[in-house]
Amino acid sequence: MKESAQHVFLASIATSIGLDPNRDIDWAYQPAAAGKQLLAEGKIDAYLGFPPDPQELREKNIGRMLLNSAIDRPWSQYFCCIVAGNRDWVRKHPIAAKRALRAILKGSELCASDPDLGVKAYLAQGYTPNPEHARQALRELPYGHWRDYNPEDTVRFYALRLREAGMVKNPPQKLISEGTDWRALDQLKRELKS
Repeated sequence: MKESAQHVFLASIATSIGLDPNRDIDWAYQPAAAGKQLLAEGKIDAYLGFPPDPQELREKNIGRMLLNSAIDRPWSQYFCCIVAGNRDWVRKHPIAAKRALRAILKGSELCASDPDLGVKAYLAQGYTPNPEHARQALRELPYGHWRDYNPEDTVRFYALRLREAGMVKNPPQKLISEGTDWRALDQLKRELKS
């Protein structure tokens, strides 16, 4: 679906190598299962998958991995995901917002320290991938490195790519100054010392 996480991420990748995602890519929007099947049948040229889809495709020897954002630069130097909240709600409920962020970060650390427990929790939510694919994904993703990344650099990096793609109108510094607040994250970095 246009402007899904996959679409936005792939558009940022395309602009980084000089492609215009609006002109140079014929987008096909399919559910993950259909997209993987179309790739296996050779009916589409590429598929952007989030874990555990890449692990499944590798096991079945479908396609060839072109980019792994967990290890390939520059992508591996930035957060792959950022927590966002409704600005008014966060301002009215800063304690609840911080508690939610703390829970997400503690969950991230749990996935890094005990992938088997993370897989059990993932499967308990009704997700049905092969448990070994989910376990492999948890081992490969840098869940334990959230302290190492700079969120402002991440927003700047992706905002530049998305501005090049015509998906963001404002310059990165305006987005950062008007749309971000790192105080809770900075406090949690101190509180949740490794």
